Amino acid sequence: MRIYLDMCCVKRPFDDQLDARISAEAVAIDAVLQACQGGHCTLLTSDALRFENSRNPNEQRREVAAVLLAAAKDNIPHEPLIESRAAELQKAGIGLLDALHLASAECGSADVFSACDDELLRRAQKAVLRIRVLSPGDLLKEISP
Repeated sequence: MRIYLDMCCVKRPFDDQLDARISAEAVAIDAVLQACQGGHCTLLTSDALRFENSRNPNEQRREVAAVLLAAAKDNIPHEPLIESRAAELQKAGIGLLDALHLASAECGSADVFSACDDELLRRAQKAVLRIRVLSPGDLLKEISP
């Protein structure tokens, strides 16, 4: 399974782990990353993810996320097709950066796009996409034996 994690997933371990939902999502994301490292799934990265990460003012978080993104097996470079697809997704009410991530995932032939952002998950479910969009918990359920 080819997996594209939204930046909110990449940064989830830095969020308040005292919150039960955040903690559960962090555990799920860690398990997904372990499955990718073990060769059971393929983690994708993109120019859009690296761009978003470069804008993070917290150097430690930026560096940890960069290491995770560098470990991805496949890179999705930015290209005009991604821009045009992102523009279509914006018309469906999806924000620019989220649209770029979804378009990158589609262009990279991801099977699943995972995000923690409830609003993005809702809007993505209503959009016509060529990939499935799942929360980290739902993604973990799919890849767990």
